[in-house]
Amino acid sequence: MALTDRIKHLRIIRSLIYTVVGAITYPGITLINKIKITGTEHLKNLPNNNVLFVSNHQTYFTDVITFIHIFCAVKWRKQNKLGIPYYLLFPFTNVYFVAAEETMNGSWISRLFKLGGCLTVKRTWRAEGKEVRRGLDPSDTRKIHKALETSWVITFPQGTTKPFAPGRKGTSYIIKNNRPIVIPVVINGFWRAFTKKGLTFKKKGSLLSVKFKEPLSIDYESSHEEILDQVMDAIEQSKKFMLKGKHHLMNALDK
Repeated sequence: MALTDRIKHLRIIRSLIYTVVGAITYPGITLINKIKITGTEHLKNLPNNNVLFVSNHQTYFTDVITFIHIFCAVKWRKQNKLGIPYYLLFPFTNVYFVAAEETMNGSWISRLFKLGGCLTVKRTWRAEGKEVRRGLDPSDTRKIHKALETSWVITFPQGTTKPFAPGRKGTSYIIKNNRPIVIPVVINGFWRAFTKKGLTFKKKGSLLSVKFKEPLSIDYESSHEEILDQVMDAIEQSKKFMLKGKHHLMNALDK
C-alpha cells in the first residue's frame, strides 16, 4: 500500500485536513454565498458503514467539501443548517469520496485533499486516443468495497460536472455487489458560484442548494441498467429531467 493510502486511512490526519479545509471554505459557502440544506433528517439514524451517497456533480472539490461540512454539522445535532462552525473542532471523519485519479493528481491542493479520504479511480481506459472501456477497474471496485465495510462513501455516478451526462455502470456494480443503503443527493448553484475546480469564485451571492432524499428502495436482483436508471432518476439527471429543464427554459424565454 502506498504511503498516501496509509496516511488517508488515519482518522487523525483526515480530522486535521477537514478542520483546516473547512475553516478556509466556510465563508465561501455560507457568507459570500448562501446555502440551503434540506433532508438531513434522512441522515440521523444511518449505520456507521455501508452507506453510499450518490449525487450529481458541479465542481471538482466544493461539492464534496460542502457534504463534509453538512455531515459534521449533523454529527453535532444540527438539522438543515450549518450555523457557527464549531463542529470543525471535532469533525466527522467516517466518510470517503470517489474521484478520478487524474483530477486528484492535478495540483498540490488536490494532492493534500487526497489525504482527506479520497478513493481515486480510473474510470476510463484509452487506446490510441479513443475510449475503449467505461466503468471501474476491479482494483477500484475492491477499494470502494473495503471503504464501505467501515464507512460512508460519496460517489458521483456521472463522473463529470457536465449536467445530464449519462451515468456510469460502475455505480450500479457497487450497489449490486455491496447492497448499501443508497442516499440520493441533488445539488444546485455550485456551477454558478464557483469555477469548475471549485477553488475560486465565479459569482458571489449565489444560492447553493443541497437536498438529501430518503434512502432508495432498490431491488438488488435488478439488472445493472435498471439500478443505474433508478439512481439517475433519483439525482434528477435522467433524460426525463433534462427534457423538463428544457421545457422550463423555453417557457422562461417565451415570457
